[in-house]
Amino acid sequence: MDPNQLHNHCGLLAGRIRERKVVPLLGAGANLCDRFGPYAPGHRDLPSGAELADYLKYVYSLSDGMDDLVRVAQYLDGKLGAAPLYEQLHDMFAIDTTPNRLHALLASLPAVATADDDELQLIVTTNYDDALERAFREAGAPFDVYSYISDGERRGKLRRTTSDGETEVIVRANEYDARADGARTVILKIHGAIDRQDPDRDSFVITEDDYIDYLTRADPSSLLPPAIVDKLRRSHILFLGYSMRDWNLRAIFHRLWQERRRGVRSWAIQRGADELESFLWATRGVDILDVRLCDYVDALEPHLLPGEDHREAA
Repeated sequence: MDPNQLHNHCGLLAGRIRERKVVPLLGAGANLCDRFGPYAPGHRDLPSGAELADYLKYVYSLSDGMDDLVRVAQYLDGKLGAAPLYEQLHDMFAIDTTPNRLHALLASLPAVATADDDELQLIVTTNYDDALERAFREAGAPFDVYSYISDGERRGKLRRTTSDGETEVIVRANEYDARADGARTVILKIHGAIDRQDPDRDSFVITEDDYIDYLTRADPSSLLPPAIVDKLRRSHILFLGYSMRDWNLRAIFHRLWQERRRGVRSWAIQRGADELESFLWATRGVDILDVRLCDYVDALEPHLLPGEDHREAA
């Protein structure tokens, strides 16, 4: 991408971010920012979806012909049951990982916001790990995590966990007030999350059966609190480390995109999108920025720092 175009984009976007009019959405590729070299299990690295599939195949000596994470997880669940898969995933995501620059940048947003506390700060992630939450704790910024429960008697509900450690299951999401404390950033984990304190509360939407069950329940108006649904409908979405090939997330956002009353542009940071992906993004009002995620973070960060003058392009 042309440096001047990137500079101008970041300048425009920074103002909207400060006003809390942008919802960052993190895909599995967000964990690759700052990473050098391949995934190294046990070395404070977090995997992408493809790397997670490869590692599970390696651990269980599965065929190389099975290369999709959802299929790999479904096979293991069918052959061994959910418990061994959950144990393996917990071990992978409970490592002492270091938040990357993207996580740190997002954790700095409360400090640079110009909006009042009535304007919800929302971040959405499809990732199971807690690197983003760790970044918020390092920044001293309070947050609430809303995570999807994928199994057990509370399946299909959301669990709210505060940065202070309080937790509750939201029984009636469409009646729940997510604006109770607008000073706290809301982190929405739509595919579940790891729980370091209690592995029994781990939740992973990862197998084919999980996604089928999930999509039957994934009407945003009933799954999510009204304030979060309204935020998603009215905001720009900034897709970070996410691909349109992730059809399950496309299905969730399909209704939200249809219900937008006014044109609101969104952006996807993605290198080398193919023709089909470019078409899918375009039909949803999403502009692709062909730039490496870490380069994008480097370009955006200075525009969000208070007291800086960025009128001259780099």
